[in-house]
Formats: sequence, C-alpha cells, structure tokens
Amino acid sequence: IGQSLDATEQEAFTSFLRDHSDAFAWSYVDMPGIDPKIMVHNIVTIPDAKPIKQKLWKMHPRIALLVKEELQCLLLVSFILPIDYPQWISNIVPIMKVTGGLCICIDFHDLNLACPKDDFPLPGIDQLVDLTAGHE
Repeated sequence: IGQSLDATEQEAFTSFLRDHSDAFAWSYVDMPGIDPKIMVHNIVTIPDAKPIKQKLWKMHPRIALLVKEELQCLLLVSFILPIDYPQWISNIVPIMKVTGGLCICIDFHDLNLACPKDDFPLPGIDQLVDLTAGHE
C-alpha cells in the first residue's frame, strides 16, 4: 500500500484487500493452472567445479528466531523445499527491513563463481539507462 495515500485511503484499501483475499494466490498450490516447471529453478555449474560448503555464520539469537520463523513460512507454502544432502551450502544473510520485518538473502558468491558465464551477457544497468534516456 503506497505511502502517498492518507490514513483513510490506506484503511479502505486494506479493507478491500482483506475482503477479496480469496482472489490472491498465497502458495504455489493456489495456482493450479501454472506448470510447476515454470516455478522451479535449476542451476547449471561448470562440470569440474568443486562444491563449496560455507562455514555457518553465527547470528544474534533474536535474528536467528526471526529467520527460523520466515523459513517455516516459506516451507509451509512450498516456496522452498528441504534437502537431505546438499552439495553446495551458502549462508543466509538476514536483512532487517525499515518496517521491522526480515528479508532473507543468500550469499551465493561461491556458487556464482562455479556457474558458466553467458556467451552474450546483458549490458550493465548503467548502459541500459543511458540508452533509454530521453525515450518514451
């Protein structure tokens, strides 16, 4: 909900969204018409790349609890799946949002180094902005 709305408009919009919550998909199960292959991401690595298991970083207990709660929510809606024998292990990087919520990021630095580079990489964002400046 946009911050440009006043309190009355925010409340009206929030009420509208609650009244129509059945129109929104809350998990992949709620989207039966979408092929799961679209939602699954497979990562290709260089064949001779040695898998790296990053050493576990310590977190403040309060942050660790928030991370655990967020992961449980992601597991509940099948956004992530548990695996038994991971070849690559990357650390969670918890980022606190301005709103007080938690954003879970992953440090994929080692995995990125093991992925083949594109033959035709996309131009940098600065180059794209420069090329589109002045166009409508």
